[in-house]
Amino acid sequence: MSSVLYDTPGPRAKQRNILYTVAFVVLLGLLLWWVYQQMDDAGQMAWAKWKPFTLSTTWTTYLLPGLGETLKAAALSMVIALPLGALFGIARLSDHRWVRVPAGVIVEFFRSIPVLLMMIFANQVYVQSTDISSESRPLYAVVTGLVLYNASVLAEIVRAGILSLPKGQSEAAHAIGLRKSQTMTSILLPQAVTVMLPAIVSQLVVIVKDTALGGAVLNFTELLSARKTEAAFYANVIPSFVVVGLIYILLNLALTTFAGWLERKLRRSKRGTGTVLSAEDVEDLNSTDIGAVVGAGAGAGGPADDVGKR
Repeated sequence: MSSVLYDTPGPRAKQRNILYTVAFVVLLGLLLWWVYQQMDDAGQMAWAKWKPFTLSTTWTTYLLPGLGETLKAAALSMVIALPLGALFGIARLSDHRWVRVPAGVIVEFFRSIPVLLMMIFANQVYVQSTDISSESRPLYAVVTGLVLYNASVLAEIVRAGILSLPKGQSEAAHAIGLRKSQTMTSILLPQAVTVMLPAIVSQLVVIVKDTALGGAVLNFTELLSARKTEAAFYANVIPSFVVVGLIYILLNLALTTFAGWLERKLRRSKRGTGTVLSAEDVEDLNSTDIGAVVGAGAGAGGPADDVGKR
């Protein structure tokens, strides 16, 4: 199927695509074989180096506790950063300058600072100004740095997602008497979620990976830090990196798969029916119902404008 950005390939283009695919697979296979040979020559493929990963004690003592700390820090950061980012993203769209300007300054400030610097700074603040125990302090510092940085990035994602919607959405809502707050919460945000979801998921993947910074600098016992202890005990540095890398891949793959399923479900639920409401029907609806109708109607391509005209 042709589109603005894509033309259906002809017979020759299909043949070239097949040849390119075969050549890529062959080259990738040769590269993997070369890597395997290099590791084998260095003795990294010996069974003694991989055997620890078949033992339950390796997982229960090192990897699973580290994975648990990684998931805890990532989950806390996500739960706090998502609503905070949405709040600042909406604030940047405010008509009131005293709201829009401070929100923009805060977002640009924390978005420009490296997340590692914020983790170190937060750790020092907790050391000098709080009585948080030394065991819990790295977790607090990691979560603080991740929240400050990723909330700022998510704020820009939310702002861009809302601005990407057609202006007719807001105009139709204003035509039926909805306030700006009702338009934002009932119409714009629900539709913008599906637009923002891929970018949001990409940022959540970044959160999961950035927890490793705390282990490298703040002695936070996350997955990568636990790998270091395991590799020192079993003397299998390269195999431990390979296994932990696979864990990160599977973890992020599960996150993106769930997000893809959620996006498809949201898109199906937002499809409109194409039904045009009468003036009497509109009067019977409350503000929440009207917002849902306008949002669903716009997705169907027309009912929102009809409701606005009526």
